[in-house]
Amino acid sequence: MRNGVIIDDRDNVVVAIYPLHAGDEVTYALPGGESGHVVANQDVPLFHKVARQDIKAGQAVVKYGEFIGQATCDIKAGDHVHVHNCASSDALKDAVDVDADVQNEAARPSAPVACTRTFMGYRRSDGRVGIRNHVLILPTSICASDTTERIARAVEGCVTFHNQNGCSQVDADQQLTVDTLAGLASNPNIHSVLAVSLGCEGCQNDLVVDAIRKRTNKRIETLIIQQVGGSIKAVEEGTRLARELVREASLEVRTECGIDELIFGTNCGGSDTSSGLGSNPLIGEVSDWMVSQGATTVLCETPELFGGEHILARRAATKEIGDQLLKIVYDYEAYVQKFGAEMREGNPSPGNMAGGLTTLEEKSLGCIHKAGHSTINAVYPYAAQLDAHKGLVVMDTPGNDPSSVGGIIAGGCQLVVFSTGLGTPTGNAIAPVLRLTANGRTAKTMADNIDFDAQATIYGPQTMEELRDQLIDQIIRVCNGEPTCAEALGYTETALPHLCNYM
Repeated sequence: MRNGVIIDDRDNVVVAIYPLHAGDEVTYALPGGESGHVVANQDVPLFHKVARQDIKAGQAVVKYGEFIGQATCDIKAGDHVHVHNCASSDALKDAVDVDADVQNEAARPSAPVACTRTFMGYRRSDGRVGIRNHVLILPTSICASDTTERIARAVEGCVTFHNQNGCSQVDADQQLTVDTLAGLASNPNIHSVLAVSLGCEGCQNDLVVDAIRKRTNKRIETLIIQQVGGSIKAVEEGTRLARELVREASLEVRTECGIDELIFGTNCGGSDTSSGLGSNPLIGEVSDWMVSQGATTVLCETPELFGGEHILARRAATKEIGDQLLKIVYDYEAYVQKFGAEMREGNPSPGNMAGGLTTLEEKSLGCIHKAGHSTINAVYPYAAQLDAHKGLVVMDTPGNDPSSVGGIIAGGCQLVVFSTGLGTPTGNAIAPVLRLTANGRTAKTMADNIDFDAQATIYGPQTMEELRDQLIDQIIRVCNGEPTCAEALGYTETALPHLCNYM
């Protein structure tokens, strides 16, 4: 029975897809079809790595056909390879030979074919299409967040989230908050908006409403707590306005829309080795299909591109776009270094390491599989409005799940497909987050959080193409109104990023 996986012929480690005991024979198939084996010298946990051959101290450890770390001591064939004998290093980044064909495997053409699938969506007055028809009760600051939660709870059809920002911010930080709030309010899943402020905060209603107006012409009502007479009266008046907006929203009807009108977000969190082996490549297949249909797909989480940025840059449509991609990664690294830290600190997380991920490079190389093989056509700042029909693009976001998901939804994503290895409940108030895992244990233990079981990407019997089609079918059902697990559970966590501390 096959109990190991080799991803690329150049790999010198094998991934254990079942727990191994010392003395077990690890059997694997090479990508070309030949089989190989090595005997495990120690017990090896599920999804951890075994040396396929001897690796001398200082030599490159290779997975995905790319450098993932440097051996910190001599490693014998059959040894467990992890943090005790492998570490990140810049010294050997170019140690793996990349021939011209691989270097320019670069990207598949992004020219779309005729759109073949449709969904039932809400056509907005600005021409965009939503897959939900929410009324957003928008808190412009932390001081209004409890009030908006009470209003949203009182009126079915309303959504809100907790905004921890909005006051005591320097100008650039406040502008980022305003832009993010405007993006979330402008998302086509939102029919109309009730903006609620306290009245004395930095992010006043007029600032936020003006920013929304630059993006969309949807209806916006406003409420200022200090002007209406306090929290109780604000909830009363807000509830009245919210009911009026919901009545208006209820008149909207779904119409047939092409897949090319989607802006499709991708994300990952609580990753383990199964993410890079199975669920992220599956998302990549769906991403390539979306691009072929004329849609926009978004890769984000800038810190998790670190170590794989050179691969993505080779896939950029132009050198300028490739340079922009490299710049956001290196700028992020420089920002972290200002605080005396390094990108590799805190990455991989303890959970990532327990799941078999040894270095940030290994985590990143698994992460970027979500981008499939399409050409990268643009790089966007955080929460910037994304263009439709753009193919594969990158948005500069933090690695933090609620913040990265929030950024791409503020950019206009109507839906996010989110892979997890260890399990995470991430959701969002504005757009459905569809979660999948290729870790069978997680699919069972966190069944109420997982929408799609992708473990067959590793164990079979279905092919990747069959699983891709099944996931596309589920995505279309979600677009048509089927709730995701996160929606059913009411998870709406949102984390707006900071440029600096509060004033």
